Amino acid sequence: MIRIVTERIETREVIAAVQCPEAGAIVTFDGTVRNHARDKSVTHLFYEAYDPMAIQEMEAIRDRALARWPLHKLAVVHRVGRLEIGDSSVFVAVSADHRGDAFDACRFVIDSLKTTVPIWKKEFYADGEVWVEGYA
Repeated sequence: MIRIVTERIETREVIAAVQCPEAGAIVTFDGTVRNHARDKSVTHLFYEAYDPMAIQEMEAIRDRALARWPLHKLAVVHRVGRLEIGDSSVFVAVSADHRGDAFDACRFVIDSLKTTVPIWKKEFYADGEVWVEGYA
């Protein structure tokens, strides 16, 4: 499951996509919208993606993770559009025999996604807005 969505991320659905009887571990990462950044109060975020290239790069990250660790399944869902404080912006789920491989792969996926996938974040504050380069 590799998706870009405009609606709320259904985290239970993403977890279900990686469940299997062989898995001894499922590790997830839920990136949520926080209420502050750069010493300012954030009111909301806006994410934009170049969908075809973003999906292609997300699939490449998945393939690199599957080649590097003995995983069973891996899923990544990223939301675009306007997101409010507390909303999930990105959700990663990984299943493996053992927790170490699942944790390592999950960290690799989110770190890679933030640096290589063409998804851009705009932060909105009470006194302005800014596009964030190499979003964090």
